[in-house]
Amino acid sequence: MRIGVAVPQQEVASDPHALNSFVEGAEALDYAHVLVFDHVVGADRTTRPAWEGPYDLSDPFHEPLVLLSWIAARTTRIGLATGVLILPQRQTVLVAKQAAELDRLSGGRLRLGVGVGWNRVEYEALGYAFRSRGARMEEQVDLLRRLWAEAHVTFDGRWDRVDAAGLNPGPVQRPIPIWMGGSAPAVIGRAVRMADGWMPMLRPDESGIAIIAEARAMADRRERGREPLGLEGRMTLRAIPRNQWGAELDSWSRLQATHVTVNTSGLGLRDVDEHLDLLQRLRVEFGQRVQWDVP
Repeated sequence: MRIGVAVPQQEVASDPHALNSFVEGAEALDYAHVLVFDHVVGADRTTRPAWEGPYDLSDPFHEPLVLLSWIAARTTRIGLATGVLILPQRQTVLVAKQAAELDRLSGGRLRLGVGVGWNRVEYEALGYAFRSRGARMEEQVDLLRRLWAEAHVTFDGRWDRVDAAGLNPGPVQRPIPIWMGGSAPAVIGRAVRMADGWMPMLRPDESGIAIIAEARAMADRRERGREPLGLEGRMTLRAIPRNQWGAELDSWSRLQATHVTVNTSGLGLRDVDEHLDLLQRLRVEFGQRVQWDVP
């Protein structure tokens, strides 16, 4: 199992030195990847009394591909993952170029997690339609893979058009792995049909296990010859009682998760040293429970 960590952006993002210590520490502890979240702009709650989103403009978020490029320059082997990049609110060819650059300059360490998101405010600010985001992402994934794998591409889609053009330099990975996040039925179907892996937003409890079983049944009916669908478990520690952290990892192991991402945000940790101290303790505890794949 590849066990990685989510960058606790709300708690270390404002201090580059703390951020640097976190990612270098995670690599030194043999965590398999660092994962970053995506929000471009935050909504002003004072003008939206009914706002129910989990984040607003008071929450700091670095741009994911810029942040991962910065991390890549400070590490040598830890994987780089977005979890998830909201793809339909971005220009497809530009994302292809940025991801190819990051993959090339990091030596092939990128795993691109993508999703459709929930924030209408961001879509409006970036100039893309919210209602068509699912269909647009399907078209985007096709174009991304072609741009990463082919020297030149001609593509005439509903939203994107490329006339005999290509990326240079291309990525190390041809194509870069694309994972999809979310647990809605439409998202699961899309991930099974199109993705290399799936990042469900659920716990491995009775309900979550049933959803994963349904996704696996759908994946088993995919065209033969494709690689098995990867599965990433998300362990948001603040949502799990401390005495159940190990059992939660065991549950993901029984579900044959290929990856697990540990999120240490929201635990009241005071600084980056406390985050790293916890990650060190988890490295020992979790390493005794599962086969720990070192990057």
